[in-house]
Amino acid sequence: MQLSLWLALAGAGVLISFTPGAGAINTMNNSLNSGFRRSIWGILGQQAALVVHVIVVALGVGVLVAGSPVLFNIIRYAGAAYLVFLGIRLFVQKPQAERDLTTLLTRVPAWSMFRRGLWVNLLNPKALVFFLAFMPQFIRPEQPLLPQYVVLTITVVAIDIVVMWLFFAAAAKSFQRFTNTVRGQTILNRTFGSLFMAVAVLLVLMH
Repeated sequence: MQLSLWLALAGAGVLISFTPGAGAINTMNNSLNSGFRRSIWGILGQQAALVVHVIVVALGVGVLVAGSPVLFNIIRYAGAAYLVFLGIRLFVQKPQAERDLTTLLTRVPAWSMFRRGLWVNLLNPKALVFFLAFMPQFIRPEQPLLPQYVVLTITVVAIDIVVMWLFFAAAAKSFQRFTNTVRGQTILNRTFGSLFMAVAVLLVLMH
């Protein structure tokens, strides 16, 4: 991949990663509830989903999904339902009266955060359609395809990890003090629960 093309890809990747969405909300929520360092597990789950999206598009399955209203809607409504589930779970989650640093860092298993991040991004058909429109701009069909897809995937994933962890997860640290009180935990849980459900509504309404 030519340097100029890669720079354009990197620039687009940065803009995409900074666009708020379910992944950013999930990352901030993980950072608040499980700590900045352990929030990386949820981010890695989200990146695994991005890799799946790239593979699906590269194999041509993305064209089938984008061209089939039934398949698209099945994935769309499943994704919205999952986000609503996450939102409701935060709403009904009972705050802890006392929280110390040890509790904060061990409350959610790493695999649970990874799995949640995976499903948050995987059940988003808009991401699949976006990659379907985004990827061809940076792929040259006359050149070997595999190296190009590898470079594209590594670039997009690396940028998203940096933005999610060092921006969204780090930004959530400024609200960490609220997690030490029952009222603060309740406010944060309901705020992030509402954000998850708002994204679910947008996912359903946007065509």
